Amino acid sequence: MASKSAADIIANITQGYTFESPAIALGAALVGAEVYKDAQVRLPLAMMNRHGLVAGATGTGKTVTLHMIAEQLSTAGVPVFMADIKGDLSGLATAGTSSDKLTARTQSLGQEWAAKAFPVEFLALGGDGNGVPVRATITSFGPILLSRVLELNETQESSLQLIFHYADTEGLELYDLKDLRAVIQFLTSDEGKDALTNLGGLSKATAGVILRELVTLEAQGMTKFFGMPEFDTAELIRNAPDGRGVISCLELPNVQDKPLLFSTFLMWLLADLFRDLPEVGDVEKPKLVFFLDEAHLLFKGASKAFLDAITQTVRLIRSKGVGIFFVTQTPKDVPADVLAQLANRVQHALRAFTPDDAKALKATVSTFPVSDYNLEEVLTSAGIGEAVVTVMNEKGAPTPVALTRLRAPESVMGPSAEDLVKSTVAGSPLLAKYGTETDPVSAFEKLQNKAAPSTGDSVGEAAPPMPAPPVPIPPPPAQLPEPQQQGGGFGAEIAGALGGILGGGLKSMVRSMGTGLGNSIMRDIFGTTSRRRRR
Repeated sequence: MASKSAADIIANITQGYTFESPAIALGAALVGAEVYKDAQVRLPLAMMNRHGLVAGATGTGKTVTLHMIAEQLSTAGVPVFMADIKGDLSGLATAGTSSDKLTARTQSLGQEWAAKAFPVEFLALGGDGNGVPVRATITSFGPILLSRVLELNETQESSLQLIFHYADTEGLELYDLKDLRAVIQFLTSDEGKDALTNLGGLSKATAGVILRELVTLEAQGMTKFFGMPEFDTAELIRNAPDGRGVISCLELPNVQDKPLLFSTFLMWLLADLFRDLPEVGDVEKPKLVFFLDEAHLLFKGASKAFLDAITQTVRLIRSKGVGIFFVTQTPKDVPADVLAQLANRVQHALRAFTPDDAKALKATVSTFPVSDYNLEEVLTSAGIGEAVVTVMNEKGAPTPVALTRLRAPESVMGPSAEDLVKSTVAGSPLLAKYGTETDPVSAFEKLQNKAAPSTGDSVGEAAPPMPAPPVPIPPPPAQLPEPQQQGGGFGAEIAGALGGILGGGLKSMVRSMGTGLGNSIMRDIFGTTSRRRRR
């Protein structure tokens, strides 16, 4: 402990966490072993879209912290999205049960606890689990995110972008994996060799590699995640009839079997929100708070293009009123460029059992503001349900570092009964919209018709011609001269974001365009298409 007295530390914390605007309560400050319930640690709602990090070793209470924050956001009328990796966040839909131990804790914190259930929408990727199915079309997923799932290298990723471009210009809708497979098989066939040659930069061998990766993906049973009807991410921003924010809980069973797909699918949700939401600037409370649990899965082994796209999404989605909280074991799991944008920190205990652990501990301590606590000591001795907190205050400055005993959730800290989950899903208004998979005419069917004879008694009428695309997209230019720079501004930021993702030629092109067109391109950071075009 530093030389300051406990009274001085508590006075500093009390002043630092007193806000005029609405805020959610995280808990009460701790000094030594004593809880000071008059020193409440809060997080302003208006600062939730400055993003955050919830970190700590396994078993220190990170999931319960998410649970508690989600409850208060919902009460404040803010919708929440959470990935339920461990299977125990469904308890949000069931009111908690009091006990002597719980009462003693809440009274020590000055928390007025009452058992409550919250409005929860249960979702499941492709219907794999108990929830409304969430699917994406291959087109909307885009080549960059799909390359991440297929673990393609940069050359193969560029080739996949050309394949997407060809399908787009030829009016070949890519709804599911069989559509993309059909396009690649056509391009590598004798009939499609001219089209393959005209694409430029796409070799038959590389196309074959991508095709084999697709077949592997299908063999792993991942076809269910791609298809129609596609989930509209606007469904995540809803309120219950009583005004509380709906908590969308995405069930992720067996995440260890498909970690890359699940983490990338979560980024698709964010990218889709980013593309479709209007700019709102600073708001009194966020439109949505998005929790990305097991964040290390998102970044592990990611390409530079993918990391650049994530960084730019995090940087810019704040102005759309969306807050993102990354949840992981140590801050080192998150790239420095992303970590620098996470203004709100809830750091649970860390363990220092190995030299690497000790190094991670020192690195974590160095990321906090100057503190009245000995953070190396505090972070290795904090108990379950305790965390070191610093957030952004109403003026945009960091609050004092506060060791905090966190509030208790008011709903069940564990899974809800399966019957409750199933009845909730059965009564969801989203089930009728997304519950039944459809297979409309798309690239697979069109290319089959194209390969079939157009005349002859056994065939019947000729297949209808493929429609021309409504808005053809020009291929990326081979090379463009670098324009003269005339300062920075938003155009330069666009170019910086896209330079490493879609190639130097497009980077130069963006810099030479006006702001309006630049904004249009910027909406597709991950190479995805707008919802209007893909329908």
